[in-house]
Amino acid sequence: MIRLLRDSSIFKKIMAAFLAALLPLMAITWMINEQGSNNIRTEISESMLSKTRFYMDSLDKEADRINRYLPNYVMDHDLMEIAATGSEMSSYDRSSKILGIQRRLDLMKNSSPFIQEAKAYIPLIERTILSIQYETDLDRTEYEAMQHHAKSYEEPFIYWNGRLFMTMQYPINTIRNPLYIVGIELSGASIRETLSQIGGERGGQSMLVNLDRGWEVASGNNGTLLEQMRAFAMKKKEAGAVEGYETVVHNGKRFLTVYQYSNFWNSYSVTCIPEETVLGSLQMYRTLFWWACALALGIVLFFTYFLFRLIYRPLMKLVHSFRRVQQNRLDPIVTDRGADEFGYLYQAFNDTITSLKTLIEENYEQQIRNQRSELKRLQSQINPHFLYNCFFVLCRLIKSDSQKEKAYQFCLYIGQYFQFITRNDEDDIALTLEVEHSRTYVEMQTICYGERIEVWFEGGFPDMRVPRLILQPIIENAYKHALGNTTGLGELWVHCETGSGEVSLIVEDNGDGLSDAGLERLRKKLQHAANRLEETTGLLNVHRRIQLRCGEQYGIELARSQLGGLQVRLKLSLNEEERADVQIAGR
Repeated sequence: MIRLLRDSSIFKKIMAAFLAALLPLMAITWMINEQGSNNIRTEISESMLSKTRFYMDSLDKEADRINRYLPNYVMDHDLMEIAATGSEMSSYDRSSKILGIQRRLDLMKNSSPFIQEAKAYIPLIERTILSIQYETDLDRTEYEAMQHHAKSYEEPFIYWNGRLFMTMQYPINTIRNPLYIVGIELSGASIRETLSQIGGERGGQSMLVNLDRGWEVASGNNGTLLEQMRAFAMKKKEAGAVEGYETVVHNGKRFLTVYQYSNFWNSYSVTCIPEETVLGSLQMYRTLFWWACALALGIVLFFTYFLFRLIYRPLMKLVHSFRRVQQNRLDPIVTDRGADEFGYLYQAFNDTITSLKTLIEENYEQQIRNQRSELKRLQSQINPHFLYNCFFVLCRLIKSDSQKEKAYQFCLYIGQYFQFITRNDEDDIALTLEVEHSRTYVEMQTICYGERIEVWFEGGFPDMRVPRLILQPIIENAYKHALGNTTGLGELWVHCETGSGEVSLIVEDNGDGLSDAGLERLRKKLQHAANRLEETTGLLNVHRRIQLRCGEQYGIELARSQLGGLQVRLKLSLNEEERADVQIAGR
């Protein structure tokens, strides 16, 4: 990552440094907010759990008190007497005893706000004595539901028709129908009011649910939430959890859920409170945090825009200008800056470009002058060389009386040869004239060597211009080093090949005096021909002049000839017009 950043642009580095400073601050702020949220949630949850313990303990104690005082009312003498002999008593006595029983039932009812009604079921007289009503019939269905043998559990509560009862029969242990039953109907409204005290003030909903008996008392009316609370209690029962708190999501809203199990009621108390009411202030801070994040993002975008506009774009403009310079495009930068640092850099760059253009122009002109001077110098080295050879051969012919005709012909060839050299001072000539000059030289050498060296020019030569005296020196080199001292028949083959944008003049001989090591030495000399400042002739001379005209990728290439000797390939470049002429000629 560090290496990748090191190779990145300055813009990316500055942005990375900015984000490296900003993101940790945002992360720390987020962590502080979340830690505060968790702490407040934990404290409120503990508070709600303590509140649940308090109210559930109140319910347990009140129900336990009612359950413990219930036997005192069951052992009422008047109730026993009426239940045993009610039909045999006089109406007056029965009425007096019933009124006394009602007063005591009323006392029982008023002893607790959780008692809705106190009752005595007496089957002998077919009456249910209530705390306030006198003439009541016995509801056989209700009476059967209140008997102890109707339930198979240890709890003191009986849930029947949506109502919650605590009963005790007399006699207690009997398999037959009891003489009477004393029942307490608990007040569902009072229980709901107690449950609402746990979380109602915060908009919560509480319920007391007995999962074994399938009854529940709820303080709210949100049916789907109650169903989820019931499932939550079932999950805690299966896990064996007694009390605690969790966060429950219902319809996309988060609820702080506090639960506690009551052994006396064999029920779970579950309270759900919306987190938005519990963590209201913290939610505001969380909202402020997200606004701060949005503001930070805006600052990043603002900073990025101005960084891009004030630094990155001017810098890239300067970088692109340097790249154009690398491509030999010396274009100045349009200065649209004030007197800031980039304005100074732009002006310095433009001054440098102006100076560089001046130096290049001066250097280029000097190089052209040097090249032309060197070209003249190299060409001038050829002329004395041929002059020496020509006079030597001519002297040899004149001395022989039988060679006077050849001497005459040789003089004509010498005239043509020097006429070719001295008639103008152009650096470049037509290739056909260069070939014709080479043929004249071959005719001169034929006079010298006779018929033992066979020379043939093969193929057509394109209409193009080439440096003067490039083909004849190569042929002369073949005579001098390969064919001049051979004892057998010598062969010299001159031909031409045309390629894509270039033409090759090829001279091949069948000389046997050049070894592979010698061929390699010649190649190395050609590679370093540009560094040789001493007088040069032959191959190096031609090679240097072709490169000066056409470029470093052109010149002479050496290889083993198909005839067995040396193959010299002169690679020349074609200009656009010459390429078109070659293509037309090829068609």
